[in-house]
Amino acid sequence: MQNEYIRLSGLSSETIREAVAMTDRKYTLLCIADGHPYISRQNLHRWEQIMDMSSAPLSYCDYTETDGTHHSLIPYQEGSVRDDFDFGPLVMVRTALLREVLTEPADYNAAGWYFCRLMLTLHGLPLHIPETLYSMTVKKPEADRETTHFAYVNPRNRESQIEMEDAVTRYLRKINALVTPSSRQTISLSEGDFPVEASVVIPVKNRVRTIRDAVGSALSQETPFAFNVIVVDNRSTDGTSEILGELAAADSRLVVISTGSNDTPAPGIGGCWNIAVNSPYCGRFAVQLDSDDIYSSPATLSTIVRKFRVENCAMVIGSYTLTDIEGNILPPGLIDHSEWTDENGPNNALRINGLGAPRAFYTPVVRKIGFPDVCYGEDYAMGLAISRSYKIGRIYDSLYLCRRWEDNTDHALSQERMNRNNLYKDFLRTLELKARMK
Repeated sequence: MQNEYIRLSGLSSETIREAVAMTDRKYTLLCIADGHPYISRQNLHRWEQIMDMSSAPLSYCDYTETDGTHHSLIPYQEGSVRDDFDFGPLVMVRTALLREVLTEPADYNAAGWYFCRLMLTLHGLPLHIPETLYSMTVKKPEADRETTHFAYVNPRNRESQIEMEDAVTRYLRKINALVTPSSRQTISLSEGDFPVEASVVIPVKNRVRTIRDAVGSALSQETPFAFNVIVVDNRSTDGTSEILGELAAADSRLVVISTGSNDTPAPGIGGCWNIAVNSPYCGRFAVQLDSDDIYSSPATLSTIVRKFRVENCAMVIGSYTLTDIEGNILPPGLIDHSEWTDENGPNNALRINGLGAPRAFYTPVVRKIGFPDVCYGEDYAMGLAISRSYKIGRIYDSLYLCRRWEDNTDHALSQERMNRNNLYKDFLRTLELKARMK
């Protein structure tokens, strides 16, 4: 029944207004993506029944592609404010509420639907229907996943990104969750006594192929201050531990901490970070390096510490370049998160799924907050918490080579794994919104 939905020719405010003007039905079924959906009369009736039984302002459901691919979507949470939340191609909205939202003084070209659905959530959370109610012939994207994932840093998308930022800022202001520079706490970078000025922190498990490169990159940093490298070995079994023992014997600046035996549960990456920053070896500043990545130059560590000192930051985030394991640049190349602004960065951070790398922290602050003991999103959680109360410094030059290879933890993720990751980050944003609204 392709005539039961309204296909949006774009996602502008004007397009949506025109679409709503076309119907006098209680509910409007909008097609918000490319492709050709098919819904039976019986399933359309079922969908409307569910809306009648709920108070949700809009709803969405699972669907299949005509090639048999099944799309199981995730529930919407209060923190599902990222601009790429996957509703699937069809959404059903309460027509009267959508008309009310469209009276807001807002005229977006690319962010029309994003703004509308944020404003609709002021009337309640969108409802996920865990039933497969339609099928879809989907137009496959031509861009690869990496390029699509980093679309928000593409200069060609800058205008639409500014619109998205404006939309989420207006929404956060309405729910009293907007962070402003005036709410920041000041910090003293002279707090406490530390064995060194900075520590490079590398959590690792079974990276025999890359750990020597990572540690070598960290130890080769040229600084006017003392630093060390803390590797938290999370029970490696592939020879990584032996390599670390060899490297530590050759350079006393390398500190290797084991997470213990298999008699107790192994920590996640966040737990490894907690071990490192709370150890007596940790420096005043703790700087991230993943076990399969390397710094782009021997000046990276000095550049980061200088930023802390000049701007009195609680956290510093740099920029990185995507490469293969041999260092050849991969598209889109530099990931600099230039969408961040000092005034509005903490708010804009809620609509995207990451803050950038390398990440560095003022140790007393992260000791107070603590990382969640998980293997995904621990850094994002810390960044959101810090941004709520403290200044974050940004460096837009490439400091880091993020190497893509077949053993990356985010390589060729299944739909189930991506759903689990997105569900968790939405949960983190939910907690952050609640903390901001207190």
